[in-house]
Amino acid sequence: MDHQFVTAMEKALGWDGPSGLGAAFARGTIEDLDLLDRLLNPRKLLDLVMRRSVTTPQFRIFQSGAELHPGRYIRPSVTRRGQAIPMADMRRVGELMREGCTMVLDEVDFFDPTMEITCRALQWWARELVQVNAYLTTQDASGFKLHWDDHDVVIVQLAGRKSWEVRDASRKVPMYRDSEPNAEPSKAIVWQGIMEPGDVMHIPRGFWHQATRSDHGNGYSLHATFGIVKRVGVNWLAWLADQARAQDLFRYDLDRWNSPAQWEGQQQLLAKAVAEMATKLTPHDFLDARERERPAARHVQATDLFGQPTAVVCVTDFEPVIEKHRDTVDVLAAGKKLTFADKAYPALVLLLSGHPVDIADTAEKTGVDVEQLAEILLKEELCTELAPALSSAYTGLVTIATS
Repeated sequence: MDHQFVTAMEKALGWDGPSGLGAAFARGTIEDLDLLDRLLNPRKLLDLVMRRSVTTPQFRIFQSGAELHPGRYIRPSVTRRGQAIPMADMRRVGELMREGCTMVLDEVDFFDPTMEITCRALQWWARELVQVNAYLTTQDASGFKLHWDDHDVVIVQLAGRKSWEVRDASRKVPMYRDSEPNAEPSKAIVWQGIMEPGDVMHIPRGFWHQATRSDHGNGYSLHATFGIVKRVGVNWLAWLADQARAQDLFRYDLDRWNSPAQWEGQQQLLAKAVAEMATKLTPHDFLDARERERPAARHVQATDLFGQPTAVVCVTDFEPVIEKHRDTVDVLAAGKKLTFADKAYPALVLLLSGHPVDIADTAEKTGVDVEQLAEILLKEELCTELAPALSSAYTGLVTIATS
């Protein structure tokens, strides 16, 4: 999937592909400010908050570096039947913004189709899961105190200005669930300065950082943080443990009460089997299986109830694998393996490209029954119908698939 933000981000950071993720701090600028507004702006963010049921921890507000109690900005909206639905009190949210605060909406991609598609494009690019959080800071409010993240992040300044400080890691590749805490900040400053609209920054996992508007006075700042969680050796070991369930040896009780010789015998058998598995099932196998078996993103499957779709788009979290054989084509995605006749190949490449596909136009260009192929891919949940709201998320960011 060719997405304008991914291309612009790579150019700004001086990257040629995702290999730079986690490698080193990087910073640059996206020159196309219209692209930023297309992704998200303050008014759109407030509209997302206003029109949806939100609560902590997904929606939070901070003042003076401390999180406010949600009762100060979330209230139940009571229906005429007495049902209470938590909603943001927009009048109070407005007052807090005028006073100066930082408003955080986690997983904006869960609410907004444009950010959903942007995260999917980044996932296809990085081959890792991605989510995006938005941070709107007003007046001279401070942000979070000095902290580190357990994943790599790409930060995009969408509007306004904010001061940042980034420090080196104090513990190598720290994890959320780790063998020891990582509580002492590094004193080595990697970069210190002001992020302005279009500025992009990559902060590797474990690097300490903080941001503030305390030195800017009146105004605001909006930035988006794309969190990219890469897999580590521990994840591979956990996957191996799951694969071990297929062997009888690993399902037997541990012989705690048997003789020392029997206990040692079982231990040797287990150790040998583990070594064989680790040799046979490599980290590369784990990463491939993870991508193939990941269920497709949420979408409406029953749109054919309202008429035949005229356009579709692939919605798998990772790019489907298309294997061309002598007389057949296999598609591996979303935990499924689908086999088609080899003549379907050119249409499948377009349908599974991540770009919107016009069914009639593609059928004319490829000479393939694209309507039937699309019906299968819709039923198997690899694709979804391109409804108006979803279509708008691609407009100006991802082009229509062409032959």
